[in-house]
Amino acid sequence: MLKEKLKNRHIILASGSPRRQEFFKNLGLDFEIRLKDTKEEYPPKLLHFEISDYLAQLKSLPFLEELNDNDILVTSDTIVWHKNVALGKPRTKDEAFAMLKSLSNNTHEVITSVCVRTKVFQKTVNAVTKVTFKDFTDEEIWYYINTYSPMDKAGAYGIQEWIGQIGVVTIEGSYFNVMGLPTHLLYETLNIIADDF
Repeated sequence: MLKEKLKNRHIILASGSPRRQEFFKNLGLDFEIRLKDTKEEYPPKLLHFEISDYLAQLKSLPFLEELNDNDILVTSDTIVWHKNVALGKPRTKDEAFAMLKSLSNNTHEVITSVCVRTKVFQKTVNAVTKVTFKDFTDEEIWYYINTYSPMDKAGAYGIQEWIGQIGVVTIEGSYFNVMGLPTHLLYETLNIIADDF
């Protein structure tokens, strides 16, 4: 369906995340992975989805001059929002432990923003999912960190991994958003491009 609509388009996924790449495959899309380094810094005045929106758009900027007429560029960013603070990727195991300890027995929000660009179109969408964790023991947290090495994940965890299976009490919103891509919003946005541009 969508693949047929986009048959004359060239989709570029600017993400090294294997989870996002798998989502694109599952949506039946042909795509190229193209990566560029971006310093993920944002103005301190930004809050909540403003941060992930800003970073998703920032990641698209290095590609703009090389986009062809039939290119569709997709960039994205995920943050964990907890107690009015954005949790990104931990830099050390101790930082990962501190993040997971703060999320333990609490509800947090996972926000993923997706920026979709062509030469004539730009749209940024985001989804917010509320996740409540059980009360983790220190032993459980260290087991997860040492076994799964969640250093490449916002908030220091992957919901699809062991800690999600044993720890998620409730989830309100898109599960796939917590994994790193609100697939329903991406599908909707790509359909807009296919129909109108």
